[in-house]
Amino acid sequence: MLGIGGWDWAALLIYLIGITGVGIWSARRVKDTADFFIGGRKFGKPFMIFFAFGAGTSGNDAVGVSAKTYTNGVSGIWYQWLWLFATPFYWLIAPVFRRMRALTTGDYFEHRYDQSVASLYTVVGVSQLTVNIGILLLGAGETIEAISDGAITSSYAIFTMTILFVTYGIAGGLAAAIVTDFIQGILTVVLSFIILPFAWSAVGGMAGLRANIPGAMEGQDQTVIDGMLSLATPGEINGFHIVMLAISALIGIVTQPHIMGVCAGGRNEMDGRVGFAAGNLLKRVCTVAWMLTGLCAVVYFVQEGKLDFKARVDENSNLVYGLMARDLLPEVMPGLVGLFLAALLASIMSSCDAFMVSSSGLFTENVYRRYWGKGKPERHFVFVGRITAFIIVCVSIAFAFSFDSIPDALVVFFQLQAMMGAAFWLGLFWRRTTVAGAWAGTLLAFTVWFITSRVFFHEFAVNSLPDFMIWNEKFRVSWQIFSFLTAGFVSCIVVSLFTKRVSEEKLDRVYACLRTPIQDDEPHQAPFTLPPGVVPPEPRKLINHPDLEIPMPSAVGMGGFLFFWAMVGLMIGSVFYIVGSG
Repeated sequence: MLGIGGWDWAALLIYLIGITGVGIWSARRVKDTADFFIGGRKFGKPFMIFFAFGAGTSGNDAVGVSAKTYTNGVSGIWYQWLWLFATPFYWLIAPVFRRMRALTTGDYFEHRYDQSVASLYTVVGVSQLTVNIGILLLGAGETIEAISDGAITSSYAIFTMTILFVTYGIAGGLAAAIVTDFIQGILTVVLSFIILPFAWSAVGGMAGLRANIPGAMEGQDQTVIDGMLSLATPGEINGFHIVMLAISALIGIVTQPHIMGVCAGGRNEMDGRVGFAAGNLLKRVCTVAWMLTGLCAVVYFVQEGKLDFKARVDENSNLVYGLMARDLLPEVMPGLVGLFLAALLASIMSSCDAFMVSSSGLFTENVYRRYWGKGKPERHFVFVGRITAFIIVCVSIAFAFSFDSIPDALVVFFQLQAMMGAAFWLGLFWRRTTVAGAWAGTLLAFTVWFITSRVFFHEFAVNSLPDFMIWNEKFRVSWQIFSFLTAGFVSCIVVSLFTKRVSEEKLDRVYACLRTPIQDDEPHQAPFTLPPGVVPPEPRKLINHPDLEIPMPSAVGMGGFLFFWAMVGLMIGSVFYIVGSG
């Protein structure tokens, strides 16, 4: 039936009915905007770990990494490992968001700067999550089409997934997203590893890969073959490319709208720390499985009887993960393809629901409430949030059909996420950052990105710039990132030095909240408002300068920070060991 067996349909339907029911059941707790947009701040560490993992991980990631590994080799892992070096910082970032006592990141920009900057962030934030939802739907749709051998088209799959996550996401808001992500996160781990053991066995492990990659790479010399097994290559993904992706990831992660919920949806600061850092570390582990599956495909598809698959993935590398599942899993036992599909849908829906709610929260709280919602009851804003969520998803579907390549679409998202990074980070640590500086940094970053993305600039770059800045007859993505990030930070600093400062009273309120830990059972307050009777502690600065607000790290902060750096080193060492074996 549509290229999928009866047992597979049974597994798939059980998941779809069950997860939709759980999501709708969660809606009974939604009474106000705090419940809808931030989940009521009532979830503990296990839920926060899988919420961070589920919101930041999708089957699309597996599709993109396996596709890039198939074409570039082991270095394709950096299309998701770009956040690897940012992971230890998540331990330090989470308490900052929780102490804002806000519903959206837009609240930070409003209270640190003014309403105009919050509105600018709303436009940027909603745009980037709209793009991301579209990317997720595109990747899942193509994988389902590959598994069903075209019987279920990508378009049909996209519309079906959308109906499901919109149904329970609009009903239950972020609370429904967190509850369902606990289940869906477990299924995403299953998705990440379900193919690998069988693919690894089929190609003969690392020894088989080393022996047969030359056969899969006809006409390639040994240097290119060795490059397939290298984490960094002289080609597209070189050392500078990895560095710039990592810097962009750290700068941009804080301006992704859903990060407020990931960090601040827990009961206390430690729930946010553990959830944000550990949940994303789990994603880094899954990324290794996606990379190895894509590497196995290089050899697997040249085996006798698989050349039709090779022709298809050579034409569209996005099909690698789906075709590997379609060919390997039915041979193991009935129902595994259905489990794979359920896990794929779970991974997509767990991200899309969080992005949808976060985007609608931005518009509702930071635009609608400020300009048109004065005097309205809380129920009214929940209703507006639901309508906005639906509209955002409709736009995302249109975007999903405008891109052909998942890696290319991911590059657009990577770049968009960092556009307001200068305004966020400089505003957090430098009191001198002004409203005009925030605008200048954002607009100039966008301008440089737009210009360096045009065909005329690529032609100029090829003819005028050094060869190390060019790849595949285009201006390198790594140098493009360097250009717009530098333009954003420099312009924000320069303009801030020559424009009117934000009032000291406003700044004192922001920084007092940021250095005041969350109290046990602290009630929900207005953004950047301390509970009655709570006195902020005296500032303990790393650098004693009146315009700098860089806090002295705590023992808990530094301990966790160093632990996660050790985990990063262990993961890189493990990949080197695996690739070097055989």
